[in-house]
Amino acid sequence: ILNTGKKTLSPTEAVKVAIEVGHRHLDGAYFCENEKEVGRAIQEKIADGMVKREGNILPRNGKLVFWSFSRLGMVPSALEKSLKSLQFDYIDLYIIHTPLSLKVKRSSVLTLQNPCPHSSPFALRQDYTWPKDENGKLIFDVVDLRQTWEAMEACKDAGLVKSIGVSNFNIRQLEMILNKPGLKYKPVLNQVECHPYLNQSKLLAFCKSKHILLEAYCNLKNGSPVLLEDPVLGAIAKKYNRSPVLVALRYQLQRGVVVLFKTYTRKRIEENFQVFDFQLSEEDMKTIDGMNLNRSYVRTEP
Repeated sequence: ILNTGKKTLSPTEAVKVAIEVGHRHLDGAYFCENEKEVGRAIQEKIADGMVKREGNILPRNGKLVFWSFSRLGMVPSALEKSLKSLQFDYIDLYIIHTPLSLKVKRSSVLTLQNPCPHSSPFALRQDYTWPKDENGKLIFDVVDLRQTWEAMEACKDAGLVKSIGVSNFNIRQLEMILNKPGLKYKPVLNQVECHPYLNQSKLLAFCKSKHILLEAYCNLKNGSPVLLEDPVLGAIAKKYNRSPVLVALRYQLQRGVVVLFKTYTRKRIEENFQVFDFQLSEEDMKTIDGMNLNRSYVRTEP
């Protein structure tokens, strides 16, 4: 959900500011409905010479790849739609947004007359909406995630993506992919909710053992209790003369976790980049480890 208040930046401006500050890993998702704006911002910064497409900027699109689409052979078509919006020939990293499947009505699917050679003959209607029952709840389906992964591998073989990964996968689901007969490419990354109240220590250890990067979203998630108001985090922040936000982000980096944050204000984009200007002691890292409550703020299961 985008904040369109007067003190915030548009998606295009936010991405341009982030690039100007030094950020090179850009995270996005189809359901955010701002792929065109993000792509426009990147293209403008390439045009003015600030960055280059090759080896200098990493646009990553966390397209919502439902397993139902895989059953219909629609993953390539979904990716191509995002590529068109972003104005790119390929994406550096493409991930399965969630290990959940939604029902797709046949009436929502179009059969293409002249599909691309490496694409699918199926595509979603432009007026497609998420399937819901009479109570307004999403209608879920069951599809083997290994089928989806094979479709992701095909996208990589076609040169549409450089790397492929997953999101919101637990250890069992990762093992299902890793142990799949005929596996061509293993996930390079698993993006999950991760913060001091949910430090994902077991999942992190597993991913490291398999050489899979763990990427954290909702690092600063507000809920009950409020992470950034925790007195333990506040005391450590005061010790380093930093904000609780920077301490929470720095904690993840020192654990070997890739950090994502979302903001639409220039001041916060600039402030968050200061996370590289200090280092937490081993003692303080252990103290923050002790804050874990196994508390999730995000529901990823039906």
